[in-house]
Amino acid sequence: MPKNKTHSGAKKRFKVTGSGKVLRERAGKRHLLEHKSSRLTRRLTGNAEMAPADAAKIKKLLGK
Repeated sequence: MPKNKTHSGAKKRFKVTGSGKVLRERAGKRHLLEHKSSRLTRRLTGNAEMAPADAAKIKKLLGK
């Protein structure tokens, strides 16, 4: 049997923690920041945890 390949797009976007949770970046903080409030851009900082249903799909793409 051949080895499974990791989805190269998914490995750039998601990270699996030691306890098995999947982390993602928040959307909306790449560009057009000038008209967004400081309050909003602060809220978008940092990582967010994936919903359990979506996390299962991502883990499959990552081969976990």
